[in-house]
Amino acid sequence: MKAQELVKPIFSVKNVTMDFKVSKKGFFSKKSTIRALNDISFDLYPGESLAIVGESGCGKSTICRIAMKFYKPSSGEMFFENKNIHELKGEKLKSYRQKSQMIFQDPFSSLNPLHNVYYHLKRPLELYHPSDEETMYKKMDEYLTMVGLTPPKDQGEKFPHQLSGGQKQRAYIARVLAVGADVIFADEPTSMLDVSIRLGVLNLLNNLKKEMKKSFVYITHDIATARYFADRIIVLYAGHMVEWGDVDKVICNPKHPYTKLLVAAAPDPEREGVVDLPVVRDKDTEIRQWTPESKGCPFRTRCPVAQDICASKFPEAREVESGQFIRCIHG
Repeated sequence: MKAQELVKPIFSVKNVTMDFKVSKKGFFSKKSTIRALNDISFDLYPGESLAIVGESGCGKSTICRIAMKFYKPSSGEMFFENKNIHELKGEKLKSYRQKSQMIFQDPFSSLNPLHNVYYHLKRPLELYHPSDEETMYKKMDEYLTMVGLTPPKDQGEKFPHQLSGGQKQRAYIARVLAVGADVIFADEPTSMLDVSIRLGVLNLLNNLKKEMKKSFVYITHDIATARYFADRIIVLYAGHMVEWGDVDKVICNPKHPYTKLLVAAAPDPEREGVVDLPVVRDKDTEIRQWTPESKGCPFRTRCPVAQDICASKFPEAREVESGQFIRCIHG
């Protein structure tokens, strides 16, 4: 029996769909409906990292924004510790906001430029873990040391403009720890950092996962970092889960044509031989907007193995190998 079968998920997404009303060109034109997410479901377990991978515009960040209650889903539910997050109020909502935090893509706008690093850590400690001044500063120094900002007193007194991009992201991660988060939604946390310091931030997140049993939903377009950091992976296309499962199985033996495209496009010095890139059949290489009225497979216009049936039949989810699932009539 798998370990996950013995442990209850800390965060669950059940059949979430998200529609947005958008205006067409012209002041008097009617609004149309765009489906950003369609029937998204997954579980996240304590001490686990789940990567959600896909190109820009596929709906990755929308999942995080719903989890943070920026949006309310059009249908479906999200649960934290078996409680529907969109039904939480009062102290229960405050507890959820403490235990679930988000690391944003842009470290340069995550910190208030008018205040030093200590201030950003002190505020959540005062709100969620009040104590005397001496104890509070001791905790802040521990968090700064934990994320590699040393000596902590010197780093804590610095203002954001005195920190590098990597240091800003580490400072914000220290703030997330100060809040006391158990589930962390990391939305492209390294994409705006120099390549030379991305690995250091990923190693930091990995240590938090292993040593402090933090759970991560890791949003990225980089399938290589997903394999490095994640335990399981979801490949998202046009708001649809097209392939998901154990990260090594999905990346080393992809079954869906879109996953094969992502894997083939990622540099891998350990890869043996050449992976054939799927040929784009349609001149329009951008993700096509999906609506509630759309039919068929969302990837069909770019799929090299698409058939006529793909234009009318929405593929059902099926298990192709133990722990590996796809939505595709092929593979």
